[in-house]
Amino acid sequence: MSRLLATSALALCLLGASPGFAQAQPPAPGYVMPDTETWELKGADGYPYQIFVSKPAGPAPEGGYPVLYVLDGNAMFAGFAETRRMHEYMKADPGKTIVVGVGYKTDKAYDIRRLYDLTGGPTPPPWDVELGKAPTGGWDKFLDFLTGPLRSELDRRYTIHRGRQSLFGHSLGGLFAIHSLFTRPDAFHTVIAASPSLFWHDRLMQKEEREFAARLQSGKIDKVGRLMVVWGEREETILERWDAEAFVRRMEPLSAYGLRTRHEAYDDEVHITVPSRAVTSTLRFAFTWP
Repeated sequence: MSRLLATSALALCLLGASPGFAQAQPPAPGYVMPDTETWELKGADGYPYQIFVSKPAGPAPEGGYPVLYVLDGNAMFAGFAETRRMHEYMKADPGKTIVVGVGYKTDKAYDIRRLYDLTGGPTPPPWDVELGKAPTGGWDKFLDFLTGPLRSELDRRYTIHRGRQSLFGHSLGGLFAIHSLFTRPDAFHTVIAASPSLFWHDRLMQKEEREFAARLQSGKIDKVGRLMVVWGEREETILERWDAEAFVRRMEPLSAYGLRTRHEAYDDEVHITVPSRAVTSTLRFAFTWP
């Protein structure tokens, strides 16, 4: 087999160099998504986030465009952006919005920096063996970035609706989204947590949940965003399904105190396919008014 491969490689080299045969063509330009733009915005520590924006072609509606922030933008943005554009083509409400992917300076789907941005402490076992040296625990600073400099920059560039700001996160992004709801319940009008990795910070999340529920029930939270949780029935890490199922059962009684919840389990979906399945339901849930 190795001799065959070597022979084939030699033949290709000879063909490429021989007169009368077509020379290798330069790569064609990459595809650029319509109605999108990208720019860079630095965090407080100087880290350059890559911001992806999908926006309608027409003027903003009264009050400004609603905004959906999509975490892990390198992996997630394209699906949300194209679906938003199709809704715009059909003149449906989810098309009259801005989708903002928050990503990293890489061509890969994910970057190790997400471990710092989306977590509140050290990596738990057994993942600590592989990821133990990566920085962690920056989720509050990242939340400051989303609700501070990034929101202000969006407000400067576009006409946005400050009261209709939604957040989508998957996996560790789902963990982060729930943390944002618990600790800053008025920061987002809508929070969507897809396959949230609640087990990553078991005790910390349990503590935050109890404190959030107590504050909500005692009337100490004036405004709280609504919550959607989705997961796949075939999650490889079974805790992501078990925890999500138990979590929504605990959240539903809080509807008596103002927390509106929705949940959905996707048949036949595994962990990595859940976000693609969630795009349309996320856009509808985020941009249904009120």
